[in-house]
Amino acid sequence: MKKNLITILTLLISTIFLCSCDNSSQNAEEGVKTNKVIKWKMASTFPGNLSILGEGAINFTQRVDLISNGNIKIKFFEPGALVPPLEIFDAVSSGAVDAGWSTAGYWAGKIPAVQFFTAIPFGPNASEFLAWYHEGGGKELWEGIYAEHNLRPVQCGIISPEASGWFRNEITSVDDLKGLKMRFFGLGAKVLDKIGVSTQLLAGGDIYPALELGTIDATEFAMPSIDLELGFYQVAKHYYFPGWHQPASALELLINLDKWNALSDSQKAQIETTCTESVVKLLTMAESRQPKALEELKSKGVNLHRWPDEILKTFENAWYEVVEEEAAKNEDFARVWDSLSEFRKSYKTWKNLGFVD
Repeated sequence: MKKNLITILTLLISTIFLCSCDNSSQNAEEGVKTNKVIKWKMASTFPGNLSILGEGAINFTQRVDLISNGNIKIKFFEPGALVPPLEIFDAVSSGAVDAGWSTAGYWAGKIPAVQFFTAIPFGPNASEFLAWYHEGGGKELWEGIYAEHNLRPVQCGIISPEASGWFRNEITSVDDLKGLKMRFFGLGAKVLDKIGVSTQLLAGGDIYPALELGTIDATEFAMPSIDLELGFYQVAKHYYFPGWHQPASALELLINLDKWNALSDSQKAQIETTCTESVVKLLTMAESRQPKALEELKSKGVNLHRWPDEILKTFENAWYEVVEEEAAKNEDFARVWDSLSEFRKSYKTWKNLGFVD
């Protein structure tokens, strides 16, 4: 009897083992992805030593490695190490590079609509931006637009309002802006173009040399703590606020869509969860560092200015002209603008009642 029992148990264990092997084989055949270590190269628009923007990229790669228990390894590459900073979109789309760390506004020449997923002139602050993105349809619109280019975007950071620009001379009227050559970003550049500024887009590392050599007369880039690191105060002493063109700005993790689709559901969730953590981390870093940076800039002789209401109104009027023109030219641009506008219209009641001015 004992011998028969041992024989039965042995057969049962053998059967379970064989079934397990069969299931593993079946899972592999059906494309179920488990425990496959992912090793990606990630090109960056921002240098790794740049406060918040590059710092966030390094932090993301370290955190996703930890959260995935070493199952997702993403190697950060400095701007230009794999491809030039403004060519990351094409490189990731084609699969030449696995992923990119950047911001969607850099691809305005290819897809005008994606500028909304970086920043909107006179648009929402960080909390309202996040509400529209996650719960108002923004995320789905962005993913759908990028899918046409074999890309998967993941929002991986959001930061405080940016400064409005660095100028050699004080600006007392809109006329003082006319004819200036200025580095400017995103949809705000079209606003300034409309009022007579000659704008151009430069990657972060190219701005200071252009400003120093006089290739450009003025520039904007980011927030005080970042602009301080880049040394613009050494050339221009007049620093303007508020950043009407970027009340909040989002960063993206750009992933080749084929590479994204090859991930397991768990790995996709690990990347998205780490990016959500990064959104919180970067926003708190940005908010906490600006007071000290402003004090340091003042100590270096920088004059801090707030645009007069009449100049801000001129910018705002020009913005509504720009958005109407761009929406008429591009269907995706119009769809995203309509989505954002409808959300903001509904949100306005809550904003007016729920927040102290």
